Amino acid sequence: MKAIRRFTVRPVLPEPLRPLSDLARNLRWSWHTETRDLFQSVDPERWAASGGDPVRLLGSVRPARLAELAEDRRFLRRLTAVADDLHDYVTGERWYQSHTGELPAAVAYFSPEFGVTAALPQYSGGLGILAGDHLKAASDLGVPLIGVGLLYRHGYFRQSLSRDGWQQEHYPVLDPNELPVALLREADGTPAQVSLALPGGKQLHARIWLAQVGRVPLLMLDSDVEENDLGERGVTDRLYGGGSEHRLLQEMLLGIGGVRAVRTYCRLTGHAGPEVFHTNEGHAGFLGLERIAELGDQGLDFDAGLEAVRAGTVFTTHTPVPAGIDRFDRELVARHFGPDAELPRMDVGRILALGMETYPGGEPNLFNMAVMGLRLAQRANGVSLLHGQVSREMFSGLWPGFDPEEVPITSVTNGVHAPTWVAPEVFRLGARQIGAQRTEDALTVGGSDRWDAVGDIPDQDVWELRRSLREQLVVEVRERLRASWRQRGAGTAELGWIDGVLDPDVLTIGFARRVPSYKRLTLMLRDRDRLMDLLLHPERPIQIVVAGKAHPADDGGKRLVQELVRFADDPRVRHRIVFLPDYGMAMAQKLYPGCDIWLNNPLRPLEACGTSGMKAALNGCLNLSVLDGWWDEWFQPDFGWAIPTADGVGTDPDRRDDIEADALYELLEQRVTPRFYEHGQGGLPDRWIEMVRQTLTLLGPKVLAGRMVREYVERLYAPAAHAHRTMTPDVARELAEWKSRVRSEWHGVTVDHVETTAATTTAELGTTLGLRVHVGLGALGPDDVEVQAVSGRVDEEDRIADAATVPLKSVGGPDPEGRWVYEGPLSLDRTGPYGYTVRILPSHRLLASGPELGLVSVPSEDAVEEAGVLMR
Repeated sequence: MKAIRRFTVRPVLPEPLRPLSDLARNLRWSWHTETRDLFQSVDPERWAASGGDPVRLLGSVRPARLAELAEDRRFLRRLTAVADDLHDYVTGERWYQSHTGELPAAVAYFSPEFGVTAALPQYSGGLGILAGDHLKAASDLGVPLIGVGLLYRHGYFRQSLSRDGWQQEHYPVLDPNELPVALLREADGTPAQVSLALPGGKQLHARIWLAQVGRVPLLMLDSDVEENDLGERGVTDRLYGGGSEHRLLQEMLLGIGGVRAVRTYCRLTGHAGPEVFHTNEGHAGFLGLERIAELGDQGLDFDAGLEAVRAGTVFTTHTPVPAGIDRFDRELVARHFGPDAELPRMDVGRILALGMETYPGGEPNLFNMAVMGLRLAQRANGVSLLHGQVSREMFSGLWPGFDPEEVPITSVTNGVHAPTWVAPEVFRLGARQIGAQRTEDALTVGGSDRWDAVGDIPDQDVWELRRSLREQLVVEVRERLRASWRQRGAGTAELGWIDGVLDPDVLTIGFARRVPSYKRLTLMLRDRDRLMDLLLHPERPIQIVVAGKAHPADDGGKRLVQELVRFADDPRVRHRIVFLPDYGMAMAQKLYPGCDIWLNNPLRPLEACGTSGMKAALNGCLNLSVLDGWWDEWFQPDFGWAIPTADGVGTDPDRRDDIEADALYELLEQRVTPRFYEHGQGGLPDRWIEMVRQTLTLLGPKVLAGRMVREYVERLYAPAAHAHRTMTPDVARELAEWKSRVRSEWHGVTVDHVETTAATTTAELGTTLGLRVHVGLGALGPDDVEVQAVSGRVDEEDRIADAATVPLKSVGGPDPEGRWVYEGPLSLDRTGPYGYTVRILPSHRLLASGPELGLVSVPSEDAVEEAGVLMR
């Protein structure tokens, strides 16, 4: 019979065991081995059955067992030690507290998904896992971060397979009362709420759930409340589901409701208010509008409010393709703002202007969330060096007149939270070498360029560790494969073959990620006979573990999954290649350590960063990858192999896939498998072990989320906090008025005449030329602009590459015609074809960069008189 109502019965813990409840409610247990070991000792069988979730464990332990533990002195001593350790972790000084410099009192970090632990399934893939790792690393470093997201009642979907290998989606209902979260409550005990105004006089209400991620609070908004109508209750139903309006409401709730939730949390807890707001991808971009509205209530007009908000905002873009950005019809956005809806005192036209694609090639009728994010943030970044370059090119239309390399988007390469992703066995090996505390510090705070202590670990220990992790993976794969085949309808009698799946002594390759077409799940199937030869090689076989989810609406991705599954079902190879459904954090934590090779073969440069290979590397797994994302930046032959790409072969994708698949097979046949199976005099694969050692020694310190968060603090958060503090209401008004004046008068800014001391078209290295430039500034003055000489090597079309800029100085006042004269030296510091030009940019002490306004004046053809001379 089916229950007509469901509720959660919480256990009453005996007084001596009360600290267990606090430990279970702080998600630090998800990356703290001692805490997990403590919970496992409560009841090992129920711990396994709970999927390693302390909240579920405590809800299922028998009262008699709890009473027994309450009398167990040894257990209580362990409990006290772990509880004291958490208290010290949460309250003690860490890296941030000892950092000198002007740091923000708090940072609000907004993301549509957070992958903190499998026990809180609020993530779909890389973006959410990165956000979870960002929170954990911030906690380890003591960064006063507040996370802001949504609580999805179905999370992302669960994946299973049909008998013929087609992906099937399931959406289990998540009861927040059974999750490691608690309602944020007002002082009188009632649940705290935020509300948004909807068209037609309706309201969207949301409660605020709090997950404690170490030191960092994570606020998650939930619209499934009784005050809402059925439609509004479903706004936070699932991650990345629904149509345009559903997605727009989610993003309004995340951005606007999220700011209101942060204000509520700070009011109730006394937490410092954020000085910096960081939006992780464009989904939360509306947070800037809410903050402009807050400043409007304090008397600032829209333009001054915009400047104040931009000063303290950081925007991170994660997509290298326009198709990956949320875009809405302008009429839909317009309907949800203004007098009859949300932010009623704000002009709808000004809101729309922030997101419109008003640049060549843009769609003038679409509202672009990333464009709004960039216009509302003074600081922006991509997530690897290559992705920063791709982003500057992709968004260069917002800064017309500037070369892509000058577009003000920097990069902070992603990192991964080592305590979450490093296998306990790897940690113990490090602790044996340098001690547990030093190992923990190395994995969390980081800061060193090398982990030289890895060099002292004996080869035998490294190899035994790798085999042990591979063996654990084999056991895990067989369990998951058996469960998957049962879901597909197979009987126990049909599944005896699973006992022979995978071999702990065979080279193991992992491939696991989301399944959009550009990640090319099935590239390995391009030549099936060749792949079969690799799988079944008599002396040097390989085995492959594959996992990944296609988006529910992506039938193309589902066909790729089915193609891979059908190949893996073939009785000839099914002991050597497996597809595991329902890829998530719990599976990943077993998969990365157990693989010898991590395979990644996206279409370059469509992988913004791709962090799964980083997690594998921290466990001594070698990377075999296309030079994309982070691997393009840090690849060395010591760490693994680069799959050659066919970028220049034209646009035929089939031809490109053929070439790159061939390169993959060749690497596996000629270089990877021989190195794994080639044993030296001591009976060990010495050269392979050396690559594992180099991966850990040199790559390990780079891929840490601690390194990433420290970069965000020093390069983005600290400057944003300084700009925020500088931007008082009066200063914001001054900057807004100055920008308005400069924009309206820029048409009068001209480079009229350029003179140089160069008499010929050749010159010697080290020569210094004198430049004299006559410029018109119209109604502006020298304090409003900077006149620059731009020089560097030139190509066949006289385009300047690797440009160097030198400011020129004003000489005297304007001449009778109102023109100003600027002079300066130009040093010829490079040989070969060399050229220069002159340009004028707006200049103000509060601009973060010269291109910020997207305004520039350069010489007209008539202005060049012995000026654009090329030195050859």
